[in-house]
Amino acid sequence: MAPWKEYQEQAAAFFRSIGLAAETDVTVQGVRTKHDIDVRVMIDLAGFEITWIVECKHWKIPVNKLHVLALREIVSDLGADRGIILSETGFQNGAVEAANLTNVQVTSLGALAVSSKAALYAARLRDLYDRVETCREKYWNIPKDVRIDKGLRFGIGNKHMYSGARIIDMSSNLLSRTFRGSFPVYCNELLEYHLGTVDDMPERLNGPADVIQLLEPLIGELEAKLAAV
Repeated sequence: MAPWKEYQEQAAAFFRSIGLAAETDVTVQGVRTKHDIDVRVMIDLAGFEITWIVECKHWKIPVNKLHVLALREIVSDLGADRGIILSETGFQNGAVEAANLTNVQVTSLGALAVSSKAALYAARLRDLYDRVETCREKYWNIPKDVRIDKGLRFGIGNKHMYSGARIIDMSSNLLSRTFRGSFPVYCNELLEYHLGTVDDMPERLNGPADVIQLLEPLIGELEAKLAAV
């Protein structure tokens, strides 16, 4: 595989590693013309589709201003949300200035791995928080007898069965600790919620990625139960 092609695949693999859809060598029709895209990244964020256009410059010299301006035009023509130029050899001053205060980012693959992961985790955690609060409002608007009948909570004498209220309270508590950066979280601290329905609870959560992995299926299950009522 040619080095430039391998660089593209490495970029796409990075985006996939953080849970995004990425494809290489895509031809996309814009408003005015077609464009050949090195990597197209698609993000489904709370029902909104976001598109990033990524150009991979596997060069021996820094990228100049003209390539930044050209990508800005492509992003505009395609109606994309962001353009990214990746280069491991850096950027000329003019290129950095041309990218400042625009929706085009100039960076390296290594630097992007740090900044994008942090931003993505923050967005996903905020989405989880909003979903938990929506579940809380819906849950407590359902009469108790209906919640029991529909399996949203336990009846008398069945305290270790499913409880939407416990899922909501535990998720809220865990997200609050995550926003404060209080890690690690030892999962025996969550036993007060009697989450007998949670299989394979890890011993501890070391960061936002672990919290997202734990909470997303729990909140998704609760949303499905609420939707069925």
